[in-house]
Amino acid sequence: MTTIYYVEDDRDIAENVKTYLQIRQMEVHLFYSIADAKQALLRKCPDLLLLDRNMPDGNGDELCKWIRRLWGNQLPILYLTVRGETADIVQGFQNGADDYVVKPFELEVLHSRILALLRRSGQTKETRLFCDHLSLDTDKMSVFWEQEEILLSQPEYQLLLLLMKNKGKTVTRRQLLEQVWDSNGNYVNDNTLTVTMKRLREKLHNPTCLKTIRSFGYRLEESI
Repeated sequence: MTTIYYVEDDRDIAENVKTYLQIRQMEVHLFYSIADAKQALLRKCPDLLLLDRNMPDGNGDELCKWIRRLWGNQLPILYLTVRGETADIVQGFQNGADDYVVKPFELEVLHSRILALLRRSGQTKETRLFCDHLSLDTDKMSVFWEQEEILLSQPEYQLLLLLMKNKGKTVTRRQLLEQVWDSNGNYVNDNTLTVTMKRLREKLHNPTCLKTIRSFGYRLEESI
């Protein structure tokens, strides 16, 4: 599991980010002061650091420079800050930041930035797909609702996988029937899809992110 340290003085923002990333199978540790973050960093280097610039006991820039002196470029650092002027962004990168996100930000965008940094640092490969509280690991062929593993039949898994891969797009009933069933030489009627989708919804606790496009198909889209 990816370990992330988040140095942030706004507890509401910190908790929201932590909850969102934990749903996506990431371990997040919160630090509300630079001093506490330094103590933790001396004990263990995480996979990635999220860093606010304005902290009650100092400036995030100094922590960034301290980390670069300690570990060089080993630890990916992503700034999360309200300081969005060009000069601030340039200075952030000069101080050693790998990426820079200005508040307010979309949690889905932040998650994508994190995955990109981890990918560039060689610490992850994108085997997981996400939508709201749902996650699907294509390597392990496992599905989770928050921290709960959901056991699916093969058609249910293939159906969810296809929708996950096309998140944000409507997949027609015909496409689902052809790719989930007909591709294996198993012809089925339209009612099979309806019944399988009903069972899938129930197992996934009827997620709001799974939309029915009446008489046409289905779509997965973020709703949180």
